[in-house]
Amino acid sequence: MADKSAFFDYINEGYKTKGDSITMGAAMLDGETVTNALVKIPLKTMNRHGLIAGATGTGKTKTLQILAENLSEKGVPVLLMDMKGDLSGIAQPSPGHPKIDERHEKIGIPFDAKKFPVEILSLSEQAGVRMRATVSEFGPVLLSRILDLSETQSGIVSVIFKYCDDNKLPLLDLKDFKKMLQYSTEEGKEELSRDYGRMSPASTGAILRKIVELEQQGGDLFFGEKSFETDDLLRVDKNGMGYINILRLTDIQDRPKLFSTFMLSLLAEIYSTFPEQGDSGRPELVIFIDEAHLIFKEASDALLDQIESIVKLIRSKGVGLYFVTQNPTDVPDDVLSQLGLKIQHALRAFTAKDRKAIKLTAENYPISEYYETDEVLTSMGIGEAMISALNEKGIPTPLAVTLLRAPMSRMDVLSDSELKELIDNSKLIKKYNEEVDRESAYELLNKKIEQADKEEAREKAKKEKEAAEKSSSRRSSSSRSSNRQNPWIKTLTSPTVIRSVLGILTKLMR
Repeated sequence: MADKSAFFDYINEGYKTKGDSITMGAAMLDGETVTNALVKIPLKTMNRHGLIAGATGTGKTKTLQILAENLSEKGVPVLLMDMKGDLSGIAQPSPGHPKIDERHEKIGIPFDAKKFPVEILSLSEQAGVRMRATVSEFGPVLLSRILDLSETQSGIVSVIFKYCDDNKLPLLDLKDFKKMLQYSTEEGKEELSRDYGRMSPASTGAILRKIVELEQQGGDLFFGEKSFETDDLLRVDKNGMGYINILRLTDIQDRPKLFSTFMLSLLAEIYSTFPEQGDSGRPELVIFIDEAHLIFKEASDALLDQIESIVKLIRSKGVGLYFVTQNPTDVPDDVLSQLGLKIQHALRAFTAKDRKAIKLTAENYPISEYYETDEVLTSMGIGEAMISALNEKGIPTPLAVTLLRAPMSRMDVLSDSELKELIDNSKLIKKYNEEVDRESAYELLNKKIEQADKEEAREKAKKEKEAAEKSSSRRSSSSRSSNRQNPWIKTLTSPTVIRSVLGILTKLMR
């Protein structure tokens, strides 16, 4: 049995903070909660990214909710990817429960029920503020990586973007891009070949098939106007609480390409538009990606490289990324190594493969004199988690098995009427939910093709008319020329010959 007093000092010293922090709960030793041995995460380290992992039913979603609430309370906006549709209750206060009071008494902090400012977002036809982006905003490099194109195909995409820029043809949605692909190998083939180089119909056909695949996963809903402005994720309400933006994704779980397309677009836009943050003492925005394995499972090598690059770079913009998944092995090692906060709920060992995965997971955490990590991983209860964070100096904190506090908001979904009221009161609905289909590459190219067809028809008619006139002129000229050049015709039709013939005929008749 470990010395509880020494353990108390060990935790309080390891998690001591001078600035703002988020209290996650109290540390546990030998299965018992050590009251007031509080596990705190410094607010200034929340842009160092993190992981929330654990088996189904161990409390990952509630942990995500706790972090989102506390960030919002400290004025930090949050974006939640809600794959299962069970986070909307954050907009209403917790009804409370005796078990919650008992839990907080063990931890040593009071329970305070609260609701938080919430904005409901949507990528599809679900109710909520529509999030869109234009093809032009994506750019040729990101679009090529999303579509998993070859080097040759990526080159064609770059040429198409360059042609559209040079000719002021906006690429807004996927029909614009498809029309441009068709134009490059049909009506505009000679023009593009002359100025930009020849494009293989086989390559453009392969790109078109990839576009159709993306459309089938709902990409046609995502690409278009009006584009979502990332600054609208940074709103704070009149009480100084950061908005919790909940993106409902319940209807696109089986469409990972659309999800990864959106995520990369959003992260790239944030990176390009947010200013460098430096060491400000608090993050600008924290993003939680639930069911994160959906991003990595279907991603190509090029796409993974892009994700890894953004994870490494976006921290400087004051943005923290938190991946929520069942097992840390779902996240690539290069991404996992960038995560400063790890909250590990229990794992279940049903097979030899499971036990091997648990040993690998245990190696991701600091060695502790108080815990046998691989044993703790399988013995924690619901609402308990193993935490490893960074202190204010960026040094890893001691490993702490933690009894987590309860969420301050409702641990349930909103009713249909509550959800409708929340959406109806949104200030962003009017801004983004009117679909805009202004004149873009599709319409402009159709006009260009129509004009070219008319010009071609006029030119053809003109040539046909000229040809007919030339033919008629040649026949007339030929007839006159023939009469002039044949001496026999000239002699026989002369007046002298005609008179002589008439004279002979007259004599014969007498």
